[in-house]
Amino acid sequence: MKPIVLFKRKAPYIEDELAGDFAMFDYVPADGVPGADVLAKAKVLVTSGIEGASAEEMDAMPDLGLICTVGTGYEGVDVAAAKARGIQVTHAASVNAPAVADHVFALLLGAVRAIPTYHASASSGNWRHGIATRPMVAGKRMGIVGMGSIGLEVARRAVGFDMAVAYMSRREKDDLPWPFLADIKELAEWADYLVISVPGGAATHHMINRDVLKALGPDGYVISVGRGSVVKTDDLIAAIRAGEIAGAGIDVYENEPDIPEGLRDLPNVVLTPHVAGTANETRVIAAKLMRGNIEAYLAGERPASLVPELAAELGDG
Repeated sequence: MKPIVLFKRKAPYIEDELAGDFAMFDYVPADGVPGADVLAKAKVLVTSGIEGASAEEMDAMPDLGLICTVGTGYEGVDVAAAKARGIQVTHAASVNAPAVADHVFALLLGAVRAIPTYHASASSGNWRHGIATRPMVAGKRMGIVGMGSIGLEVARRAVGFDMAVAYMSRREKDDLPWPFLADIKELAEWADYLVISVPGGAATHHMINRDVLKALGPDGYVISVGRGSVVKTDDLIAAIRAGEIAGAGIDVYENEPDIPEGLRDLPNVVLTPHVAGTANETRVIAAKLMRGNIEAYLAGERPASLVPELAAELGDG
């Protein structure tokens, strides 16, 4: 019998990669899908950081040995419960970082240069009448919150825009040429643009609040591509309405897929529906990475992209 892979997060590009070698089923716990006979034999669960995997779900799958998240995030997976059961957990670490970094600059340029407003004007046949000039993006200061693979790609692009870069992360990284600032308000005060690329979870919940936004100042912009829970949405809306910051570019939201009306009504905010990491190139790489992780697990070998908590036990953290 082919190994059973359950999909809590639909991912057709991954299913296409696995087709022919695995028995694949949708996993919708609320609807009792699949049946108990399939759950009892499931080897692999594919999910995302948002959909996650609870201890109770793991307990319903006695043969489960591997949980794979389709993206970098895995905050919704109970890693402690998986570890206790001997279940390995992998994610698509670094795969989508170049695409997300590209998207950061799309949001940044769109917000700072008012591209949606200019587009609407030009599309309506208007020339430049009544349209205010906008600031440049190049030559400014970029503060990056989270210097993982995404933050690093963003920093490299910022250098190409002649920007000064500083960052905040869980720890200072000695091999980087940019200054490390341990205090989020200090980084915000220094920066013109604050890019948020940290994962979700208790440690980062509402890290970006009204005080941080006030420190960023009336000429500053927030670009958020990490997790929606990192930015306190009500504070962001209030800060923009009060002119405490100039605007924002947002790809992730606190209660996805709901996008707050308060954000949708702001002309100086550019919104996208959590697509920063979505690109044809990254999907091909991510699908092959997941296939390799599944094959390694089934062969009794170590998957290539274990989450940090599990990789650290094997000497990688």
